[in-house]
Amino acid sequence: MALIRRTFIAACASAAVTLTAGHAMAAPKEVKLGYALAVNSHYGAAAKAWADSVEKATNNAFAIKHFPSSALGGERELIEGLQLGTVEAAIVSTGALSNFVSDVGIVDIPFLFRDTQHARAVLDGKFGQDLLAKFQQRGLVALAWGEQGFRHLTNNKVSVQNVADLKGLKIRVTENPVHITAFRTLGAAPTPMSWPEVISALQQGTIDGQENPISVLTSSKLWEVQKHLTLTSHVYAPVVLVLSPSFWGSLTDAQKAAFTEGAKAGAQASRAFVDDVEAKGVEMAKSNGMQVVENVDAAAFRAALEPAYKQYAKKFGQQTLDAIANVK
Repeated sequence: MALIRRTFIAACASAAVTLTAGHAMAAPKEVKLGYALAVNSHYGAAAKAWADSVEKATNNAFAIKHFPSSALGGERELIEGLQLGTVEAAIVSTGALSNFVSDVGIVDIPFLFRDTQHARAVLDGKFGQDLLAKFQQRGLVALAWGEQGFRHLTNNKVSVQNVADLKGLKIRVTENPVHITAFRTLGAAPTPMSWPEVISALQQGTIDGQENPISVLTSSKLWEVQKHLTLTSHVYAPVVLVLSPSFWGSLTDAQKAAFTEGAKAGAQASRAFVDDVEAKGVEMAKSNGMQVVENVDAAAFRAALEPAYKQYAKKFGQQTLDAIANVK
């Protein structure tokens, strides 16, 4: 009887060891993280910091697999993947997001922000955090605001010195009603297009130019397909670090905290990347043969956009626009 008891205890102990070892050796859960640009971009910097932070905080319970350079599709497809649960995480621009969360379009209004510090203060403050909360109503979990920088204009036809030079230029814009309205008001021919199509469209002459921050210009080497750069600083461009609601719902509270804090680390990494590239990107463009117009009469552009501002005020509310302008 004693022998049977000892054998039973030994078997139980062996089973416990096996279960413990099996638990310890459980494979980390793979998380697909998609974004539009290359690894060596501000998107890539945000993705790496986000992934590193989460993996460390969760003791490698998750393995975050990067899908850069639109490997999972354009931004619209990425966002739809988040809603469907086929993609767990993404870093996307407001250009595409405004078609899913219409209130996001307000941050794309031209000359809304005085400078980078003003934009960051607004997005990190109550307005920006309230805006992130609205994503849940549209099947998305938005965790943090990252950054691309201020958008500028490039093209192959003319050195844009003033508003009149924009007349008739076929400019690729994001699939964003606010951007489309702005460039149409300025006399250009805005052409909405997903980013993966842009380089070939510029090469083929389907479009004359595009508008993006210096961070995108350098990471995509736009000087290979564009001759002229005009530093218009017409729109501040943030990005958002987003999770799928189905994935979010599968997480424990501690894991949710890890992904949230990781997203904030990713956002800061994107801002640091932009700060660095803004300091040297224009010289890179010049050294690669681009003709650069550095001083633009922003007041003239704002005056030309007055009809568009009336539309924006009607859509988003003049009181809200004024409140953003008054943030110190």
